[in-house]
Amino acid sequence: MTKFADLDLRAPILRAVEESGYETMTPIQSKAIPKVLEGKDLIAVAQTGTGKTAAFSLPIIQLLVNGEGKRKPKTARSLILAPTRELALQIEENIRGYAKYLHYKIALVFGGVSQKPQVKSLSQGTDILIATPGRLLDLMNQGHVRLNEVEYFVLDEADRMLDMGFIRDIKKIVATLPKKRQTLFFSATMPKTVEGLANSILTNPHRVDIAPAATTADKVDQYVLFVPKNLKNKLLAHILKDETIDRAIIFTRTKHGANRVSKKLDQLGITSAAIHGNKSQNARQAALNQFRDGEIRTLVATDVAARGIDVDGISHVINFDLPNEEESYVHRIGRTARAGKTGISLSFCDHEERAYLKGIERLIRQKIKIMDNHPFHIEGIQPADYAKADDDEEDTTRRPRRPRNRGRNNKRRNQPSNKQEKSTNPAKSRRPAKGPHTAKPNKNKNKKRRPNPKQR
Repeated sequence: MTKFADLDLRAPILRAVEESGYETMTPIQSKAIPKVLEGKDLIAVAQTGTGKTAAFSLPIIQLLVNGEGKRKPKTARSLILAPTRELALQIEENIRGYAKYLHYKIALVFGGVSQKPQVKSLSQGTDILIATPGRLLDLMNQGHVRLNEVEYFVLDEADRMLDMGFIRDIKKIVATLPKKRQTLFFSATMPKTVEGLANSILTNPHRVDIAPAATTADKVDQYVLFVPKNLKNKLLAHILKDETIDRAIIFTRTKHGANRVSKKLDQLGITSAAIHGNKSQNARQAALNQFRDGEIRTLVATDVAARGIDVDGISHVINFDLPNEEESYVHRIGRTARAGKTGISLSFCDHEERAYLKGIERLIRQKIKIMDNHPFHIEGIQPADYAKADDDEEDTTRRPRRPRNRGRNNKRRNQPSNKQEKSTNPAKSRRPAKGPHTAKPNKNKNKKRRPNPKQR
């Protein structure tokens, strides 16, 4: 079974899939969809960009047909949890495309925007609810949505959920779900913590492993470039001179680092935008749309913000900073070589990141090839003496504060710094000079004492 037409899906769903340009199923789709249609719980481990969204959304759309139109106010018939706003938006866009010929009500809930439109969309009930954990819990606590009617529950990118600290939120949400439900668990990697969560929320699940855990896409050519930290910006500018790099994602470890890299690229005349958690949802979505439409050449992102970026034609992934979590490397380079295409991954590595590189190579079970044909290659990757100290970082040293009143301070500067340096000439002093035997005058000597009234 390799084609969607071989599945027992309703004609309106197949029609929407064909119009989306899909005919042949990916391995994860061909193995997962039949099991979900049989009503079984599922654990699916597959790399990013393998078609996981269709693997869980198509069978759910099919299964929901039986109870079409039986929505209750402030409830949801199916729930899909995603770790980031971008991924939630991507899932919602795909599901709306697959269900466009059916009369389903689809709601999207995430933070960073006003909740009023979301509350309104939930008031009459919904067939498919796509949500991020934080905002969903807020609306549940306010009484705007109840999950006691959920028939199908999907946890997407489960490993990233745990990395982002959503484990408590997930457990709170799962505790409100009915025990009789079908649960689908999707993850790119399966560490022990993720496996423990899966075992706690699934019942006799069927497991599908498309690729060994923590392996990278076969069609991604991976290279590491040894470079001193203070020359990374120069190396990035050198690489982006190659005009064949028409669409690239650049990863940094921090939000401030993403802003700095984007600013440097703009100064060089290379169109770019930064997305991270401090950006508003509108700003992040606008940057994604510009990147998708080809208006900007590079997108600078952090790991959290990049989850859910599904943009075709990304030729290069550049790790400006190596991730300190090895699994993030797998997710990063999964942004390229999607849908059977090829891609290139370039990772900058300085002497402080050698331990991260070794950890990544252990995880993916292969050595990353060294690219040394660039002008900034240094085997020892120690800071280069011929580069400015701030080539890679902003100057954060504080300058001495200027005095507020310059005139008054200048006068003070001209005065002697201690009492010993002051003039001792009695002629220039207002006070009489004190000799060694000079007694201090007693001011109260000639004063008359007032009688004490009690002694009168």
